[in-house]
Amino acid sequence: MKLFPDDQRIGLGGAPIGNLLGEVSDANAVATVNAAWDEGWRYFDTAPHYGLGLAEERLGAGLDAKPRDEYVLSSKVGRIIYSADSEAVDDEGFDISTTRRRRWDFSRDGVLQSIEDSLRRIGTDRLDVVFVHDPDDHFDEAVATAFPTLIELRDQGVIGAIGSGMNQTAMLTRFAREVDIDVIMLAGRYSLIDPDGLDDVLPACLDNNVQVVAVGVFNSGLLSQPRPAPGATFNYEPAAAALVDKANKLAEVCESHGVTLPAAALAFPLAHPAVAGIAVGCRTPDEVHTNAALARTEVPTALWSDLKSANLLREDAPTPG
Repeated sequence: MKLFPDDQRIGLGGAPIGNLLGEVSDANAVATVNAAWDEGWRYFDTAPHYGLGLAEERLGAGLDAKPRDEYVLSSKVGRIIYSADSEAVDDEGFDISTTRRRRWDFSRDGVLQSIEDSLRRIGTDRLDVVFVHDPDDHFDEAVATAFPTLIELRDQGVIGAIGSGMNQTAMLTRFAREVDIDVIMLAGRYSLIDPDGLDDVLPACLDNNVQVVAVGVFNSGLLSQPRPAPGATFNYEPAAAALVDKANKLAEVCESHGVTLPAAALAFPLAHPAVAGIAVGCRTPDEVHTNAALARTEVPTALWSDLKSANLLREDAPTPG
């Protein structure tokens, strides 16, 4: 299935509207979804993990009046959300106090329950794409039960495409080569500062006709500003000095060509033939509009050759233009 329109290969990542690393109001979350729609974005990704179902509910509220056939919706399986007796603050990065909890479950029953719960929370009749989410410590169960269940549902026409979303390349490479999947969500491993997906997963996807949705293209913040901000993070941890130095060097070359570091960071992954598009996490309408404007920026072709000449970008990295 086609994940992105040819003229709009950017979509909305739903983790921030699930209160990732900070609270977002219901109204602001819905306004963020509406801003993405107004910008022409037609790919929307979410997961039960994001805010323990909160992101799914808010995305559903934002998409409620939108024509269902005009956008692609993805969510994930692997974590079941359930209710506990007492309220607690979430300990996995989402600013929320709730009676909801999560547990790992890659079984057939868990996959079916997760999809049913997601449909209810989002308020939709179908998921276009379903990813097996973060099965790092659950490879055997994912291969034995989660993927076969999703393949069955895909073959029945219940869902359109299946795959896996992870922050690593090694296991995604195995899935691309060994499992009948359609798409992967590659988080943070194909970016301007970390293009290491070139070594394994991207060639595997090309060889096996697996589409790639690149996410985390700002690497959790290091590449999101014209210059790295104080306390900038890489993979949600304080960025090492060497990475901050490299980001500043990347920014210098970008500035010499009249563009910003985040504009180049958004453009870079789209040049790889395996990459169908990117999804960007946004928590406010302003962030959506800013990223949409950056995505429309014309990046000079000479920028990429200068980055390679300066040994800031791998020679084998496909580049736009």
